[in-house]
Amino acid sequence: MTYDAVIIGAGLGGLECGYILAHHGWSVCVLEQDAQIGGCLQTFHRGGLTLDTGFHFVGGLDEGQPLHDLFRYFGLLDLPWHRLDDEAFAEVVIEGRTYRLATGYERFVDTLAADFPQCREELKQYVGLLRQVGGNIRDTLRPDARGGSGSNTWFGQSAYDYLRSTISHPTLRRVLSGASLTMELAADTLPLYTFAQINHSFIQSTWRLQGGGQQIADRLAAGITARGGTVRTRARVVRLVEADGRVTAVECEDGERVQARHVISDAHPALTLSLLTDSRAVRPIYRRRVTELPNTCGMFTTHLLLRPGCAPYRNRNLFIYEGSDPWQPCPTPGAPVDKLLVSFQVPPEGRYTRNIDLLTPMSWDEVAAWSDTRVGHRGDAYRELKARKAAESANLAARYLPGLLDGIERIVTSTPLTYRDYTGTWQGSAYGIRKDCRDPMRTLLTPATPLPNLLLTGQNLALHGVLGVTMTAFATCAALLGGMDEATEGLW
Repeated sequence: MTYDAVIIGAGLGGLECGYILAHHGWSVCVLEQDAQIGGCLQTFHRGGLTLDTGFHFVGGLDEGQPLHDLFRYFGLLDLPWHRLDDEAFAEVVIEGRTYRLATGYERFVDTLAADFPQCREELKQYVGLLRQVGGNIRDTLRPDARGGSGSNTWFGQSAYDYLRSTISHPTLRRVLSGASLTMELAADTLPLYTFAQINHSFIQSTWRLQGGGQQIADRLAAGITARGGTVRTRARVVRLVEADGRVTAVECEDGERVQARHVISDAHPALTLSLLTDSRAVRPIYRRRVTELPNTCGMFTTHLLLRPGCAPYRNRNLFIYEGSDPWQPCPTPGAPVDKLLVSFQVPPEGRYTRNIDLLTPMSWDEVAAWSDTRVGHRGDAYRELKARKAAESANLAARYLPGLLDGIERIVTSTPLTYRDYTGTWQGSAYGIRKDCRDPMRTLLTPATPLPNLLLTGQNLALHGVLGVTMTAFATCAALLGGMDEATEGLW
């Protein structure tokens, strides 16, 4: 059989592309190298609890907001979504003082203006920019939307410079940046669009998913198969077969060749190009350009498994910065943990949670020495590194969560190496290729490649995060279906 589209990778982007194309009547086969689909949506089980790999919360899911329309299209709205507090979807701790970020534009301004009354007009200007960016999402990934030549110039503007020019109070700038451990706050490179779009979605509304992100992946896979498509696991692609400047098949590790009219890769672009070993269509200059693009920082995650009745559930996120600037995103190897995202798992019932996740940025350089080792065979030094960072993370969180340490029953950790091994994420990068506002045309990749029937998708292109990857999936499919209007037919 020759499929209309073979998709490499069953992360969020790959599954969404499979769903969109199957919805349009295409024959689709999704190939996942691991035993479990979902990528960073995966959940796993320890101590009788279900733990999330990389999915913790989303924004803009309320009716009339962008993710609501998108998730309605994918049949995801009836999952057990749990809305965070409107009065404070997040608390940001800066130098020991806590500031609240509230849902809704006016409430957001009023809440922060209570702490920074002299900055009310500046906050209104800030929220106005976020609303403008958020209202532009449907046009973001059209061909003229990047780099400044079209209607959307925000990709070519610096988020850091915008905050410095708009918000006069330095502490308020840090507070407004404080809920942004969902992106890499690199002062030199982060595009204003990325910063504004993600923060805008959380101000609209913020949600957790009771039971874990795997439900999203499983629902998308079920939608693909219900429309006649195929989703296969343990199907690692090792080569793209090319003839006359087009990909004709993908070759799996066991030697099987799956024939395809089109191929979409949800894998890292550099990995995708490595599957084209003898291609004349891919020139060395293009290959170098893609493979040399830097990746964003990874994450170290400490999963705290807690005894029943010990840790009250908090229906908000907690971001802690102790002696550190949010705009110093990737610590040097060996640096102590001084920033955290604290995420509380929604309990199935009652007021106590059984799992709290602590996330802090971690450089690939800190684990690169073990990159050629296998899971469970990395030695004492690696275990000691994880134990030290877990203890530092737990101790920092405990300063703001009294009694936390006494309630810990078990600790499970993951490093960028763990993410690489279990989710296929290149170097364990949390947000894919680093987008650079100084050079958006080079660092914000499009779905197109030098081979006309080989396309890219996922967080390594223009946008990351659940909303960004979802919009990117539509942009990828638009290249096959005749345009964005055709790809999003029946969506808006």
